[in-house]
Amino acid sequence: MDSKTSNGSLSAAEERYYLASSWTLMRRRFVKNKLALVGGIILALFYILAIFANFFSVSEPYERHKKYTFAPPTPIHVFHEGKLHRPFVYGLKSARHPTTRAKVFVPDFEKVYPIRFFVEGYEYRVLGLFPSRLHFMGVDKPGVLLLFGTESLGRDMFSRVLHGARISLSIGLVGVAISFILGCLLGGISGYVGGWVDNVIQRSIEFLQSLPTIPLWMGLAAAVPITWPQTTTYLMITVILSILGWTGLARVIRGKLLQLREEDYIMAAKLAGSTDWRIITTHLLPGFMSYLIVHLTLAIPFMILGETALSFLGIGLSSPTVSWGVMLQQAQNVRTVSMQPWLLIPGLCVVIVVLCFNFVGDGLRDAADPYKS
Repeated sequence: MDSKTSNGSLSAAEERYYLASSWTLMRRRFVKNKLALVGGIILALFYILAIFANFFSVSEPYERHKKYTFAPPTPIHVFHEGKLHRPFVYGLKSARHPTTRAKVFVPDFEKVYPIRFFVEGYEYRVLGLFPSRLHFMGVDKPGVLLLFGTESLGRDMFSRVLHGARISLSIGLVGVAISFILGCLLGGISGYVGGWVDNVIQRSIEFLQSLPTIPLWMGLAAAVPITWPQTTTYLMITVILSILGWTGLARVIRGKLLQLREEDYIMAAKLAGSTDWRIITTHLLPGFMSYLIVHLTLAIPFMILGETALSFLGIGLSSPTVSWGVMLQQAQNVRTVSMQPWLLIPGLCVVIVVLCFNFVGDGLRDAADPYKS
């Protein structure tokens, strides 16, 4: 089919394409990247589960099932005695391993607990505003629904993973936002103003990049008062490190502004009486906003990995705070991992989230490339 009409004019589809904004074209190219699209959907699912963690939890994150310490995940069944049955779980009973004599749990086929949806459970506040006892699913007492098993104190791993996602997925956003703002502003000033201002900012960047990260973390962890709440402690350390993490973005922005500050539209803005601040924030930075969005997307996984690694080493958060890094502290020896491999589920969540962020970042980078069709 000819792309033009009989009189030689553009078709309606082509006209919409040529008149579309850069953001519209970027969105169309991103949707075509299936891997990035799937990664974005998975990330959205993780954040929804984190925001409504209480609703999707089957028990309180600190509730202890004393009879079920280190219990394995309870599989969900749909057949009982050869007949189709609504989703259910069997009861658990303790036994001894025939070889190691270690305590193990085996299903009790005489006890069947159907899974019920939209049931009442422990009370919580939806988004911190109004109380509710509604939960997505659960089983009748004395049955237990342990989708991810339990840890050393008998606490439900599934509920703790959901609540741990709140910190692991959100606490880094503050640090990324601060470093993003500092990188844009200071890098923009350095590249646009130049002169001694550029020299001062660049020498400051070189000094900050020379500071070792891990010893700095250890020093900050020792300097923060022990009376502070754990979340406040890590948030303060994150803020301080974010002040040190803006340097790479600032140098990239400086290089781009050195190229753009002599363009004709910048000279026109100067002749029109625009201030330097308005030129940087209104004309220069939006010129490569797509790159900034990609950088922001790829910076978040590093903050998530930072929280996980430091909490795992005992430098960041610690119990009773629930985060993926704190939960992984119980998986520090080979014996535990070999006998209770479900304790590594928080680490699997970290891997999935980081991969999805990288997929989304790569998709945004390709979509923002003006030379891609």
